[in-house]
Amino acid sequence: MLPPQLRRQIGFGPTKAAAPGPTMVRLAKIGQSQLETATTPELAWMTQIYGSQWQAQVQQQAQEAHTSLYPTAVPVTGSYLGRGYCDIVKLLYRFWTLKFPLPAAVFLAQLLLTSPVYADSKSTRRNNLGSRSFDTRLVSKSFPDFDRVFQFESSFGDNLRTPTYLGISILLYCLLGSFFISRSRRGVRQAWGTFNPGFFVMAVFTSASFFLLAALIPQWTSAQRVSVIATSSGPGAPSGTVAGNSPSFTFPASADIGPNVLPNILDPQAVDAQSICPGYTAANAHKTEKGLTADLTLAGPPCNAYGNDIENLKLTVEFQADNRINIQIQPRYIGPDNETWFILPEVLVPRPEAEPDANAAGSKLEISWSNEPTFSFTVKRKETGDILFTTEGRVLVYEDQFIEFGSSLPESYNLYGLGEVMHGFRLGNNLTRTLFAADVADNLDANIYGNHPIYLDTRYFTKDESGKLNYVSGPADKDTKYVSYTHGVFLRNAHAQEVLLRPEGITWRTLGGSIDLYFFEGPSAQDSIKSYQLSTVGLPAMQQYWTLGFHQCRWGYSNWTVVKDVVDNFRKFGIPLETIWTDIDYMKGYRNFENDPDQFSYAEGAQFLEELHKNHQHYVPIVDSALYAPNPDKPEDDYETYHRGVEADAFIMNPDGSLYIGAVWPGYTVFPDWIGSALNGTGTVSWWIDEFVRYYRKVAFDGIWIDMSEVSSFCIGSCGTGNLTLNPVHRPWGLPGEPGALVLDYPEGFEKTNASEASSATSAHKTQYPDPTTTASTSSTTSYLRTRPTPGARNINYPPYVINNFQGEIGTHALSPNGTHHGGTVDYDFHNLYGHQILHATYQALLKVFEGKRPFIIGRSTFAGSGKWAGHWGGDNNSLWAFLYFSIPQALSFSIFGFPMFGVDTCGFNGNTDYELCSRWMQLSAFFPFYRNHNVRGAISQEPYVWSSVIDASKKAMRIRYLLLPYIYTLMTQASLSGSTVMRALSWEFPQEPWLADADRQFMLGSAVMVTPCLAQGASTVDGVFPGVGDGTVWYDWYTYKSASNGVQSGQNVTIDAPLGHIPVFLRGGHVIPVQEPGMTTTESRHNEWSLIVALDDTGKANGTLYLDDGESLEPGENVKWVDFTVENNSLEVTPQGHYLDQNSLANVTILGVAETPLSVSVNSDVLGSAFWFYNAEGKFLSVTELQGNFKEGAWTSNWTLS
Repeated sequence: MLPPQLRRQIGFGPTKAAAPGPTMVRLAKIGQSQLETATTPELAWMTQIYGSQWQAQVQQQAQEAHTSLYPTAVPVTGSYLGRGYCDIVKLLYRFWTLKFPLPAAVFLAQLLLTSPVYADSKSTRRNNLGSRSFDTRLVSKSFPDFDRVFQFESSFGDNLRTPTYLGISILLYCLLGSFFISRSRRGVRQAWGTFNPGFFVMAVFTSASFFLLAALIPQWTSAQRVSVIATSSGPGAPSGTVAGNSPSFTFPASADIGPNVLPNILDPQAVDAQSICPGYTAANAHKTEKGLTADLTLAGPPCNAYGNDIENLKLTVEFQADNRINIQIQPRYIGPDNETWFILPEVLVPRPEAEPDANAAGSKLEISWSNEPTFSFTVKRKETGDILFTTEGRVLVYEDQFIEFGSSLPESYNLYGLGEVMHGFRLGNNLTRTLFAADVADNLDANIYGNHPIYLDTRYFTKDESGKLNYVSGPADKDTKYVSYTHGVFLRNAHAQEVLLRPEGITWRTLGGSIDLYFFEGPSAQDSIKSYQLSTVGLPAMQQYWTLGFHQCRWGYSNWTVVKDVVDNFRKFGIPLETIWTDIDYMKGYRNFENDPDQFSYAEGAQFLEELHKNHQHYVPIVDSALYAPNPDKPEDDYETYHRGVEADAFIMNPDGSLYIGAVWPGYTVFPDWIGSALNGTGTVSWWIDEFVRYYRKVAFDGIWIDMSEVSSFCIGSCGTGNLTLNPVHRPWGLPGEPGALVLDYPEGFEKTNASEASSATSAHKTQYPDPTTTASTSSTTSYLRTRPTPGARNINYPPYVINNFQGEIGTHALSPNGTHHGGTVDYDFHNLYGHQILHATYQALLKVFEGKRPFIIGRSTFAGSGKWAGHWGGDNNSLWAFLYFSIPQALSFSIFGFPMFGVDTCGFNGNTDYELCSRWMQLSAFFPFYRNHNVRGAISQEPYVWSSVIDASKKAMRIRYLLLPYIYTLMTQASLSGSTVMRALSWEFPQEPWLADADRQFMLGSAVMVTPCLAQGASTVDGVFPGVGDGTVWYDWYTYKSASNGVQSGQNVTIDAPLGHIPVFLRGGHVIPVQEPGMTTTESRHNEWSLIVALDDTGKANGTLYLDDGESLEPGENVKWVDFTVENNSLEVTPQGHYLDQNSLANVTILGVAETPLSVSVNSDVLGSAFWFYNAEGKFLSVTELQGNFKEGAWTSNWTLS
């Protein structure tokens, strides 16, 4: 069982937020420890001020951590001391007249003088931590936590810094207090009577300084800028206020709570369709040129289990290629009124076409069918006779709102895919996969953002002397030779569905659509993945070279100055930064295509972006999936993007034809109608393209981040209809970092290294989230909404079959199922395609904005085929060690789905990270194609420069990544051309080793690089395997060049040193890897010298490939170059082909696995002197250096040989 904190983080139970208590905890790291603060603001201030000062002195020490670096300016709207110095005088007078000891008055003066300025926060962000995690209302002001402390570190004089000024003032007040204390026995009046010039100067100076600062505080807070932590998630100006200062209406939390439903798989009253439904009988079977057709007729009285039975069906079998077969079952009679109930339009998700010469005889697969006892079909692999899929022994259930079919599977089967899900890579046989796009965080085993109804099935066999294959369940004998086969199965269906994996096999249930199955013969996993992409969903989008650099983002960068300061800090600490991102903080009232005029003005942005681009860096803003509907009663609330959308018929409607108005971050919102545009020709896509073109004229972005695209709505139904005069309305929950929703979670094991801080956080956590058992209802009965099929109609809002949706019923926190597209179709039939279609439209928009260049898009909700337009990030994960691990199986799954451009929120999004977890994560993510650090509002800052240990770990891993950029870019190109993978499971590269079937703590980057990260808190070693050693594979340590696999047995777990700051990386023998000296940006790197690392296999051979182009052109044409590397017979042959000109010289060649000292080394016919090469006898590698003189015109301009 998972610990309670982890269960709450990953959504196993609702999180109940309590009203804010008196304690607010914030942890500020100083060295390896942290300063604990509670409600005393002077301690908060001292920690902020002196924490950053101490940091400057000890930043080179190991494990140093701090909460801030340099102050920078942000606008705010109010302050705790906003009434100026009059209140201070009154408070002092009251202390005086009440005859309190004067030291208390002096301390009060210090307290008021150094109290943090409090700025009201109205910045918001999507509530995608599960929607029910933050359900408290905003409360009144209280003492702020560290993210609301506005430091007085910037000087308001050229020579005198404010900390010095305050320090002098405090010191003098202490002396003043001491003076009075020493005379207190004689009374206050006598003390006043004691006078000398020194005391007079002290009193005048301290009083002047006190009142000066007290007067300046309200001026600073009302002015345009005050000082704030550069990387803070502090609120800044209230970007949500755009229509005057009138109070916002807050819609109730109950607006997003639907009827209580019980998932069918958990419902003891659920009907078992297999036991009551009659199945079908096949007749009128006819062979066709490429397969067969048949009529299916209901074999008995309709059962109407969860919908209305379809009496007449049509079966179509088509052999589409020698390795692919399609089986389609759909209603025999379909009209225009119900076509989209069953048929997925090809304009949305194209159907693969059969190859001209495809037929049954030439196929590697075969199909048979039977009517005993009812219709079933079976798909086999011809070569082995292995049954890949069979519905025998089950009845086919086909209703207008429910389809069920399935297949038995071998014992202990190995299935992968069926995403998107946070789970181990191998799915196991006790899992229900719900495929329904939902705006939730990365909850384990639940439906989250995307839907990919494809799985790979890998089976292991032994072969006897006659050549017969025998299936092996749970093979573990390391001395046995195994043979494996992998096939793929894809269901082309976009309706809500469930896939039940049980020991006996697989069961598929959908709430509509048709059975449109595709079988990919393989026979390997990578063959199946290639076939799936090449034939069915399309090849991945080719990425620009710069997108492979490091990206930094945060929800909470509150203005351009903060963003610039983050960029500057990367440069200051020598950490490569390619791209800076902004979350919804930049928006005016959270409206797409409009910047906040105060925090993110266009003029200041243009200046910042011009400088950024001069440094060859890039900028990516977020764009949400809903559009604000302005208040018609407030002219200042006008929103031209909305009006242009209305004119283009760009928005989804209610059934009565009025606009469907939900609620998201801006308030009441409308939703672009992608389906209506595709099926009915409305202007949605054209309008979307135009808005991006308009916005680019104001903000020179380089790519786009699409969010909230499931699509999400914070209320059920069209809650804004008739209520637009209330806009901008406020959501009914507090945001992370606000009172009642403080970010108090830390990684597992945090208490081992930070005991006192963990204790304080736990105490505050209990206050904020009281034990639910103390507030739980005593009622023992729960009622659920259950519906029955309606003859002749569908119940689309509350379908009779209840899927195991994380949000409950399917209209909760989402667009209502009866949301109506132009043309009359409903969202019930297209919900899972919203994110897919917005990515398509955004791709078209960026093609217009950046003509001739490859669009860069990262999207949240995806479907089969979305990878041809965009990359994907893993969503809102948690700063937990568990999610460090889960990032690997998630990435491997998206390799199956056709998304090589994948990465996760490095260091974790939700919760607070710590230096150890962030060090490990920054190093792990360096080997993911998409490499971005991002975290939640209100959490501690986690940029890699925050801790010195993370700085060191990041630089070390980034150097490897940037060295490997040419190798990674070549892999990405091959993926976009052939459907090959970039991140690979060990079992894909070594398919004859069944003990790798569930290996998901190591992975391959291409076929040459293996990464074995340490994923455990507090560990300094990691266990890993060296695949293929039983067949002669050689592995080399990246860092030492020495063989790492000597003496290792097949399947043996080897303990590998992995101290903090070190990630084990190994090179596979038989590969040539081109590398390029790293720079601070990818542009700088591309102008640096080349080197080659040659890792010889056990026969002394190796090969490799390098791809070169300009790094950005959508159609590079002939302006490309492919370089082939071949090593055999002690000679390296380099053969470039193509027209792209790269004039960077070659510096070094390092050859690993050289058995003995060479007699000589030559390049072409030039024999190199001994000063140019060195043989390491211990490590058995040869280093050839300083080759620039041999490659003055470039390393790849002509053929050459090194021998």
